[in-house]
Amino acid sequence: MVRQGGEYQVGEYSVRRAAPDDVEGARSLMLDTFYREMGTGYVPAFHVDVIDLERTYLRTPGQALFVAERGGEVVATGGVRSGGPKSPPNPLWLAEHYARGATAQLVRTYVRPAHRRRGLARALVDLCCEFAAESGYDTAYLHTNPEIDGAEPFWRSLAKEVLDERPDGEPVVHFEIALPQSRS
Repeated sequence: MVRQGGEYQVGEYSVRRAAPDDVEGARSLMLDTFYREMGTGYVPAFHVDVIDLERTYLRTPGQALFVAERGGEVVATGGVRSGGPKSPPNPLWLAEHYARGATAQLVRTYVRPAHRRRGLARALVDLCCEFAAESGYDTAYLHTNPEIDGAEPFWRSLAKEVLDERPDGEPVVHFEIALPQSRS
């Protein structure tokens, strides 16, 4: 992984902040993930940001979308949104714990199956965490579906578990990830 300015070169992939030209490819990857990997399809209550990625991530201060692309194709995404988990569907104590304004939520970290295990997710998370720190956040929260191949071990290698909801019948594990010191 080689850093060049605001992006990483990971083998033949460019990992960088998304531009308007990346929006359709990013949306396609996200929707494919919802339908093919998660089996949930598009759920408006949870996925409304995907419909207007440009407004949500490219035009809203304190929020950002990052992509990995190769040959003009977006093959991985990762985003930062302001705020922590909401209740419902998450436990009230968890939502209250992250309710303060200094929490960034890492979201939409997806890699197309044919491009996994190449360092793309890690590079995306690095850029997301750098952005969060530079934007003034002091905490980063995320949750994952441990039933998706590789998701749980990946996040356990980078973050600390806050809550595992599997004993309660929910396929969700919540994590907190350390942010680097801000350079600003």
